[in-house]
Amino acid sequence: MAKIISIIGSTGSIGRQTLEAAKNLGVKVAALSANSNIELLEKQVREFSPDIVSVGNSELAKEMSYRLKDTGVEVLWGQDGMKRVVEHSETDTVVTSVVGTAGLVPTMHAIRHKKNIALANKETLVTAGQLVMEEAKKNNVNIFPVDSEHSAIYQCLLGNKDKQVEKIIITASGGPFRGKKIEELKNITPAQALKHPNWSMGNKITIDSATLMNKGLEVIEAKWLFQRELDSIQVLVHPQSIIHSMVQYVDGSVMAQLGSPDMRIPIQLALTYPDRCQNDFKKLDFLKCPPLTFEEPDIDTFKCLRLAYMSLDIGGTMAAAMNAANEIAVAAFLDNRIGFTEIAETIEKVMQKHNVNISPCMDDIIEVDCWARETAKQLIN
Repeated sequence: MAKIISIIGSTGSIGRQTLEAAKNLGVKVAALSANSNIELLEKQVREFSPDIVSVGNSELAKEMSYRLKDTGVEVLWGQDGMKRVVEHSETDTVVTSVVGTAGLVPTMHAIRHKKNIALANKETLVTAGQLVMEEAKKNNVNIFPVDSEHSAIYQCLLGNKDKQVEKIIITASGGPFRGKKIEELKNITPAQALKHPNWSMGNKITIDSATLMNKGLEVIEAKWLFQRELDSIQVLVHPQSIIHSMVQYVDGSVMAQLGSPDMRIPIQLALTYPDRCQNDFKKLDFLKCPPLTFEEPDIDTFKCLRLAYMSLDIGGTMAAAMNAANEIAVAAFLDNRIGFTEIAETIEKVMQKHNVNISPCMDDIIEVDCWARETAKQLIN
């Protein structure tokens, strides 16, 4: 069981739930990073007593230093601060829960410092999956997925031979607009899109769930985590969110991982694996469980899932361009600058403009990320 952790993105939804799990387990927290929510970060520091913390910029660092002047905690900022958080000498596992491609560089830095990764940041593998997995293998680092879907797949693969896997099935709730057609989505507001039927998540990932981009990112992540080809990864809409994912084997057997829709369950397993520990989380009661149903995803209405598949099929830097465009488009939608259906339209236009680099290095991926963001901003403005 992991004894000492560092968390990047500690004030976000996953970060907060990770600290809750750490408290229940008695896991020591060595270092924390957050972007701008310094009020919550201060509370976390005073409760968990990390050695160092990092915030988004120098002005916030000054404010944080003043707030923590009685604690002796070292306060850092920016990308260099996040690197210091993940390389903390006592840390054995880094929980990467920061949103977006901001998590890529510190995650790679942690791997190079031989830290095991509890991965909640999809974009790290979406943008640089091959490079990240190669670096993890080189440094003998374990990457344990925190996402409920990938944690489920990981558990369903345990004790079985990889070559006997026929198909990975990733389940999706379908989001708040399941069953609607594209004409019905044009006037959707951010407030409507943020009302997820089953899960409590941060704003960006909730919008991604509403567009089904979240499921597209998970397909790409699964390709790299489990070394599967695109045609062996299937998405099924499962509105009840009880089955978190499944693995079908060559003999026709299907293994599924079930549980209440509670992110603390996969988070705890990521911190304790291979052990499973007692908790007071809500347990699944099959006598009160609704009927379990399944549907094909509507990729004509929810184009983001189709675009994600397309980016993976093309390969190279296309997924990085798609992901960056999505981050900009989602932010614009949340700011009421574009409509809901324009998220996919913006992403597709950026992908059409992108000249793919099939064999990128890290610098190439970062360059494409910047280019795609600027291109998306120009299209929106």
